[in-house]
Amino acid sequence: MIGLLTAIITFNYLAFKKNRILTTNQIVHIWTFTIAFQTLFDIFVEFKYHGYWYFDKGIDWAGLLPHMFLVPAANMIFLNWFPHKSKVIKQIGFIILFTIAILIYEAVTLLPPPWGFFHYGWWKLWHAVILDPVLLLILLGFYKWICKLEKDTCKSPKTQE
Repeated sequence: MIGLLTAIITFNYLAFKKNRILTTNQIVHIWTFTIAFQTLFDIFVEFKYHGYWYFDKGIDWAGLLPHMFLVPAANMIFLNWFPHKSKVIKQIGFIILFTIAILIYEAVTLLPPPWGFFHYGWWKLWHAVILDPVLLLILLGFYKWICKLEKDTCKSPKTQE
C-alpha cells in the first residue's frame, strides 16, 4: 500500500502541477475515459480470466485506488509530455520511452508488500509490452477527438440557453 500511495501522490502532483496543455474540460474527459476504459478491460482480464489483480483476487475497495487515481494521472502526464507538434519519429520515440517507463513501474508494483500491490495470474510483462503502445494510441486518438469537439463547439453559431 505504501508503494501505491506514494505513486498516487507523485503521479497526481506531476499531472496537475506540471500541466501545460490540458484544459479542465479535457482533464475531466481523460479522467472519465480512463476509468471507464480500464474498468471495461479489467472486467474481463482481471475478474473473468484472472490475468492479474490488485491486492487480492476479486473486487475490493483498495483495488479502486489505481483505477480512480493512478492510471488517469499517468494518462494526463503522457498527454502533457507528448510531443504533439513534432515529427512522427519523435512521437514514436516518445511512445517507446513512455512504454518502457510503464513497464519499469509495473515491475516495481510486483514487489512484495508494502511496496508492491499488483499480482500476475497468467498475464506476463510481455503482454504489457505489446498492449501498452496500443492503449497509448487509443488515448491519443480520444484526446484528439476531444480537442476537435472543443474546437467545433467554439466555432458553432448556436448559443446555449
